[in-house]
Amino acid sequence: MAEGSTDATRDELEAAIARDIRALTAVSDQISHLFAHSNNLRPNDFRALMYIATADAEGSPLTAGGLGALLGLSPAAITYLVERLIESGHIEREPDELDKRRVLLHYSGYGMTVAAGFFTPVSLRTRSAMADLPDADLRTAHRVLAAIVGALRDHSAATASGPDRPEQGRGD
Repeated sequence: MAEGSTDATRDELEAAIARDIRALTAVSDQISHLFAHSNNLRPNDFRALMYIATADAEGSPLTAGGLGALLGLSPAAITYLVERLIESGHIEREPDELDKRRVLLHYSGYGMTVAAGFFTPVSLRTRSAMADLPDADLRTAHRVLAAIVGALRDHSAATASGPDRPEQGRGD
């Protein structure tokens, strides 16, 4: 299918979007490794920072336990990871305003500065790449991506807790 072609079928369009998302995931992974390497972070550290930033942006900050569940880490491993990120200055703990028994994880000022220093050029390039696209196209792209993210989150939740998932770690 030639770019700009209007003869694409629905299946072809969905396949093209799937390819684009795979390419986006691959290049995002490369960029995440560069960020992690340049800041002496481990791969799980970067993944944790992404989960924390995403949760904050969506207005539902994470606890250490919630982060551990997303990363698939034991309580001991997530405690070690969170302590390491706090010691490095990337994140901080804050009491939950609604439930004082809970402690929420947030980027620190230092962490935001480090992230902005690395990701601002990425943001400038993506803004430049989208500069000539009409707002209606951006709204449509946002709806498409939001639908896909929702579907992937639903699948992840169903897979993590679904009846078809084999039990792990039983040892029998």
